[in-house]
Amino acid sequence: MVEEARVQMQPTIFVSTPLEDDQVVRIIAAAEGRATVVHEPDLLPPIRYVADHKGCADFVRTPEQQARWKARLAEADFLWDIPPLDSVQMTSTEWAPKLQWVQTTSSGVGPMIEKSGLANSAAIISTAKGIHAEPLSEFVLLALLMHVKRLRHLQSEQTAHRWQRYCGDALAGKTVAIVGAGEVGHRVAQVCKFMGMRVLAMSRRLTPSEGRLRGYDGVFSRTQLAEVFATADAVVLAVPHTSETERMIDAEILAAMKSDAILVNIARGQVVDESALIDAVQNHRIGFAALDVAQTEPLPADSPLWDHPNVLISPHSASTVVDENRKITDIFIHNLKCLLDNQLGSMKNVFDKSQLY
Repeated sequence: MVEEARVQMQPTIFVSTPLEDDQVVRIIAAAEGRATVVHEPDLLPPIRYVADHKGCADFVRTPEQQARWKARLAEADFLWDIPPLDSVQMTSTEWAPKLQWVQTTSSGVGPMIEKSGLANSAAIISTAKGIHAEPLSEFVLLALLMHVKRLRHLQSEQTAHRWQRYCGDALAGKTVAIVGAGEVGHRVAQVCKFMGMRVLAMSRRLTPSEGRLRGYDGVFSRTQLAEVFATADAVVLAVPHTSETERMIDAEILAAMKSDAILVNIARGQVVDESALIDAVQNHRIGFAALDVAQTEPLPADSPLWDHPNVLISPHSASTVVDENRKITDIFIHNLKCLLDNQLGSMKNVFDKSQLY
C-alpha cells in the first residue's frame, strides 16, 4: 500500500499511452494544482482509431525523445496506463523507481503486470473493470442474433437479388452458459435475460442462492463444464486469462457442445485450444463461433478461421467504443482524488496481486 507520507507530496502524473486532449484537460482540472500532469503527445505513437491505447506499431522515438521518455517514466509517481516497455526483463524499480499508482486501460491486466515487472512492486494498480461490460455484451447479442436470424443467409440472398422466404429462429427460451460471472459476464446475463434466455453462469464463489439473487437461473463449477455445455444453445467466454484458464475450453469440452450451438469468445484467445476449435468448426461440431480474440494476435492470415462461413472474426475490438476513454478517465479522476486525499480505501478497481500466484 502507498505510504501516506508519500501521497501527501505533490506527485507527478505521466500520461504514458495515447489519450485525447479533452480527457487530459479533465485530469488537469481534477488535480486542482495538487499534482503535476505531464502529457507530451510527441512521445506517444499516433492512434489508429478512437480509444487506441497502443498506437501505430511502427512508431519509433528519436534518440532525444527516447531519453525524454525514460526521464518522464523515472519521474512519474502516478501513471495513466502501463506503458509499452523496451525490455520485458526490467523491473518497475528500474523504469519507474518513484511509481506509486497506475491506472490501466484494461480489465484483464495480470499478464501485463507480470511483463512490466509490477508484480512485486508496492505500487497500487487499478483497472478498467466494468468499463467494457456494455460494449462486450452488445457484441455477444450481435453474435447470437447473427446466428439465429441467419444473417449470412440473408446477405447471400441479397447479393443474388433473390426474394425467397425462409425460417429463422429466436433467442427466447434458449439456454446460454456464461463462463465467468464477473462484471462482463453479469452484463451479458442481463442482456440475455432481457431476450428471454435461460442463463447459467460458471463461478468459483457464487452459491446457487447468490446466483439467483444476481439473476442467474443456475450456477455451475468448472468441473461441470462438459455437462452444462451439452445442454447449452450458446456459450459465452468471459474469464480472464490465467494459468488456471489456459486452454480450459479444449477438444473434450468442445465435443460436448450441441452441433448447432454458438460459441462467443470475449475473454482471451488462450482460454480456448484454437486447434481444437478449428477442428470443431470445420467438422460442423458447433454451429457458429464469434471470436473477438485469438491465440495469436493478429490472427495469422493463413488461419482457416478467416474464411469459414460459420465464424465471425472481430480484431479484439468488441470492447472499443468512442466514449471508452471518458469512462476510464472517470475512474482515474476518482482514484486520483482518493490518493490526494489519503482515502486509499475508497479507490475503485484496485487489482489484487495475490491473483497472480
